[in-house]
Parts: sequence; C-alpha cells; structure tokens
Amino acid sequence: MNVKRIFCIGRNYAEHIKELGNAPDEAFVLFMKPPSCVVPAGQTLTLPRGKGSVHHEAELVVALTGGGADIAEDAALSHISHLTLGLDLTLRDLQNELKKKGSPWELSKAFDQAAPLGEWKPYHGQDLQALEFSFHVNGAPRQHGKTADMLFSVARQIHILSRTWALQDGDIIYTGTPSGVGPLVPGDRLLLESEGIGRFEWNCA
Repeated sequence: MNVKRIFCIGRNYAEHIKELGNAPDEAFVLFMKPPSCVVPAGQTLTLPRGKGSVHHEAELVVALTGGGADIAEDAALSHISHLTLGLDLTLRDLQNELKKKGSPWELSKAFDQAAPLGEWKPYHGQDLQALEFSFHVNGAPRQHGKTADMLFSVARQIHILSRTWALQDGDIIYTGTPSGVGPLVPGDRLLLESEGIGRFEWNCA
C-alpha cells in the first residue's frame, strides 16, 4: 500500500493520559508523521542514538479509501479499507522538553523509522471498538489494548480529521495507545499481535 499521510491521535486512552501525568480533558490531540517513517514488519528497526529515551506506543492502525471532506460520523467506517497494528515511537525526553515550551512535537515523533507498521489486512466490517491487541518486548508483556476504552472512536476520529483535511486513498490513522508505554534499547525483540489482524515482529538495532 502506498501510504500518503500518517495521522496520529494522541491521548485517546484514559490510563495512558494518567501514566504520562497529563491532565484529562476533551482536547483532540493530533500530530503527523511523514510516510518515510514507516518500517515494515520483519525489517530491522534502528533506534536513534544520543537523543534520550525512545518509547514504544502500540496502536491499532486503519487505512482509508478516501472519502473527502466533512465525512459524517455514521458513514466514516465505510471509508476504511484495511487494518493493521503499528508502533508510534517517541523520543520521550525530547517530547517532554517540547511540551514544556509549548512547541510542536514533530522532532520527537517524526524522526526516521518512527512508525513501525504491520502487514495490512482487509477490513470486512469488524467492530473496531471491540478489538484487543498486545505488545511484547523480549517475550515480556508491555501493553494490552482494548479499543472499547478509546475516548474517541475510530469513526469519530475520521469525522474530526475530515473537517480539516479532504481524506484521500492511502491516508492512514494511528488511533492512539493504551497504558504501558516504555523504553526500547538496541537488541530488543518486538512483537505486536491481535487475533484476526496478525502477528508482527521487529528486531531493534
């Protein structure tokens, strides 16, 4: 699939908001990554050096067929073509500095290889708010997500995004991460999996 734009939704799980010490509110937090950030499953993931802690954030990811602007929430899911799982990698120390300054997050979110992405699976109308996924590092569990816990459903995300952007075929959405985020180091073995979506692995260097 030719990825055009990567939209990422932040603060979409209440427990993750708490673990990072952010105040709960109704704000819809959005940032973007360039397509060059994508690292397909099975490839080596080279972590940044000398930039502080690199954290994993495991997420459900959806790909769109298009849809254009001002998509109604009740029609939003008809514009999804595929599903997978992905990691939103974050330079956490740098992000904390940027947040204190009120600066954009891109330096901490949009670096090379910041978007490991699993293989795409066709979307056949599954209930996207009834999925579970898990992330393991070196065989140990780190994150377990239940999409029922999202503050903004996938349909709601698409609706909100379409009010600013005319959504296109090839746009993808990282839909937010549950609690359990933490650091990665060279040598780590990563596993993302979900029943019905798949099992995806990376080795860190």
